[in-house]
Amino acid sequence: MSEEAAETPQTVEKGTHRMDHTPLRAALADVVAVLVTPFDADGEVAQDAFRALLRRLLDAGLRTLTPNGNTGEFYTLAPEERRLITTLTAAEAAGRAEVVAGVGYDVATAVADARHAAAVGARMVMVHQPPHPYASADGWVAYHRAVADAVPELGVVPYVRDPRLDGAYLAQLGDLCPNVVGVKYAVRDIGRFAAVARDAGLDRFVWVAGLAELYAPAYWAMGATGFTSGLVNVAPEVSLGMLRALRSGDYPAAMKAWEQIRPFEDMRAADQSADNVAVVKEALAALGLGRRDVRPPSRLLPGPLRQEIAGIVGGWSS
Repeated sequence: MSEEAAETPQTVEKGTHRMDHTPLRAALADVVAVLVTPFDADGEVAQDAFRALLRRLLDAGLRTLTPNGNTGEFYTLAPEERRLITTLTAAEAAGRAEVVAGVGYDVATAVADARHAAAVGARMVMVHQPPHPYASADGWVAYHRAVADAVPELGVVPYVRDPRLDGAYLAQLGDLCPNVVGVKYAVRDIGRFAAVARDAGLDRFVWVAGLAELYAPAYWAMGATGFTSGLVNVAPEVSLGMLRALRSGDYPAAMKAWEQIRPFEDMRAADQSADNVAVVKEALAALGLGRRDVRPPSRLLPGPLRQEIAGIVGGWSS
């Protein structure tokens, strides 16, 4: 899908709701910043530090923010903490950025969090892949339909991590729920993405490369027009530079950014992404921008890895 396609006016009626999807689609065709959740010395959400992180990203030019994503340690947060993070994000972002709040768990919990997100000013939700050991494709559709139908005033973005999910099921969900405006696709298979996007409708949804900068150029070539980023918490100018290069078709410039961040992202991806969040928080700590604390089952990094991260990010501007 072209950038112009993301900006084509799309107004959808559903029940009593008349939705203009144009600004939502434009926000997804961008760098989607997946926010870390800072903790204080007592292990509580560090609200002042989180507000400072938000202001730094907004001042750098980020216009799409995801609180309660995996980089935000979603599965370690209590319900009241998730709602606090969403509330703080919406308050700081008001008039400056779109908020795509992460929701998930059982249907009732996802719906309750989505309704809370709408109440505090978010206009989209990103639905985490259901954490169930016995998931069927039909059940996946039913789960997302239940969430989307409960919040027809919100744009809905499924987070797809299952390589078994065919494009036909995404198309079915789009038919049932016109407020499904985008797909965050995070399967490490470029060919699979290309097929799924085309089977579901390349221009029907905004396709967001959900594996961040290392996969963004390849997914962009196959039809994605936005990408998620955890790196952006550390170096927003690097992520935005890659976006500008991809939008202009300057793949050499995009790959120059790719080479710059590859060592950092490789550390995040190692051992099935075991240290994904810890690496980001360590980088923030190295730059004096936050504490390194993470919650189990993540871990604090050992000294040699801390030194390596400090060396990697030392040349990046803060």
